[in-house]
Amino acid sequence: MAELLPGYSPSFKKPAEILRLKRRRRRHSEEIPQSSGTTLNLASRIPGVRPFSPGRPGGGDCSRSRRRNPFANIENTWGSPGKRKVQGNEAFKAEDTGSAGKEPTLSPCHSNRLFSILVKDTGGSHPVGNSPEPPSKAAEFPTDWSIKTRLLFTSSLPFTWTDHLKAQEEAQGFVQHCRAAAISLPSNIQEPKSSTELRCAFQQSLVYWLHPSFPWLQLFPRIGADRKMTGKTNPWSYDEALQQILMSEWALSFTSLYNLVKTKLCPYFYICTYQFTILFRAPGIAGSDVVTAVVSPTTRGLREAMRKEGIEFSLPLVDGDRNLKQKESESSEPETTKYHEMDCSGNGDERHIESDEEEGFSWLEEMGVRDKIKKPDTISLKLNSRKEKNEVKLDHKPESLVLVKGTNTFTLLNFLINCKSLVAATGPQAGLPPTLLSPVAFRGATMQTLKARNVSVKTQNQTKYEDKFSLEITGPVMPHTLHLLTFLLKSAQKGSFCATLFTHEPTAVFNAGTKMERIINKEPVCKELANYGLHPLTLDQLIQPPLLGKSSLQHLEMNNNYYMWKS
Repeated sequence: MAELLPGYSPSFKKPAEILRLKRRRRRHSEEIPQSSGTTLNLASRIPGVRPFSPGRPGGGDCSRSRRRNPFANIENTWGSPGKRKVQGNEAFKAEDTGSAGKEPTLSPCHSNRLFSILVKDTGGSHPVGNSPEPPSKAAEFPTDWSIKTRLLFTSSLPFTWTDHLKAQEEAQGFVQHCRAAAISLPSNIQEPKSSTELRCAFQQSLVYWLHPSFPWLQLFPRIGADRKMTGKTNPWSYDEALQQILMSEWALSFTSLYNLVKTKLCPYFYICTYQFTILFRAPGIAGSDVVTAVVSPTTRGLREAMRKEGIEFSLPLVDGDRNLKQKESESSEPETTKYHEMDCSGNGDERHIESDEEEGFSWLEEMGVRDKIKKPDTISLKLNSRKEKNEVKLDHKPESLVLVKGTNTFTLLNFLINCKSLVAATGPQAGLPPTLLSPVAFRGATMQTLKARNVSVKTQNQTKYEDKFSLEITGPVMPHTLHLLTFLLKSAQKGSFCATLFTHEPTAVFNAGTKMERIINKEPVCKELANYGLHPLTLDQLIQPPLLGKSSLQHLEMNNNYYMWKS
């Protein structure tokens, strides 16, 4: 007889035989006592037990009541050691008391999520789920200096007050923004949809200023936007004369914005290029009493060009790590031992370098020109190469953040205006000047508004469906806009809402704390910055030093007029 093919089953049965087997199994299952079914049902209610498992250890007839799972193995069966460690006694006690399967309920906005909560007194943070005590709450959330691309607010109350603004309400919102009118609202609005002040303030909070403005192009974000700009009309890409006109107008707008910041008439503004982003902040903002500028991400070429122009800057994230390591080494080792090791290692390096030099220049002696050629300083060459390698490692990373302070920001302005690499030479963004984003008007700017859309959906909560309302804001959301929107929602949504924040990641590092001249007395600073037209609470938030580090806010929740957040 020929050898059987692999996969051939000698126990093949005809369809009639299969039907007889099915009827026999059905009759056999009807004859199983009720007690075994009860035991199996109880086992299926224990956490970690598969309902279609091969059966409990010990077998018995209960394993025949259900077809065996062909994918079951020792790791996913009822008695597997890798499953959740459920003690038998505790499981039966839970069954008797009726408390089995119940889980603690979390916030309806973000169940099973952990929020980091800032403790106002100590300045620390504690996760809600891990804190043994009731979670602390804060009246304000920390400033987030990153630019948000999208905000998604959710609440159990509708956002209908944001829809279908009347022509008068929309015009009044624009006028309030242009006149820098401060918003004043009650802490709790009973009927938000009929509140004209609230609807006008909402329109006012959506306004921002942009340069340049081309309606057919999305000018933010600029980093990684080549794919979205591909195929768009850009007549300046091959016209050098048009490029010069655009750059000259951009230089005027940039200078106008810098003067507004320097004279404390604008709190901050952003420059978004195709490679990096710059944040200029006015004196008194972010804990500094001088004009500051942070650039990220940077490259070694850009930093070298800034040094050649005489711009003094620092790498706060790198310098902080170096200072910390230096202090740790100084505190852990005695000075005599440290110097001894340095001398020993230095002599060893010198002997090694000298031996390499002798081998490298031996061919010069054979030619008789050894004394006529000046020997290069090998030690300095090696140190320079090592330094260059370390600098290149920082390129395009958050640690490459550059901080410029005081009068050096004016030198940075001139450097950026004359910097050819500020504009892409090829690709869809070729010849397009960088994007300027500002909360206030400036020369050559165009007024723009963020897009708002509200949606109501049905969500399932345990056994019933309930209404859930959401408000979506899209566009370049700057720090003051985020705070102003939360201020409005606090009054309109009865002090309870949740928000999911989507960050433009290259700007998240702007939240890193930098060593600046700290402001001791804030009252005169607030009076000087009153011309910004910002709400006093928003202004007080922008004055605070950054606290979020290299991260940014991802989730924000307000409950009973108190904030909790996750970064």
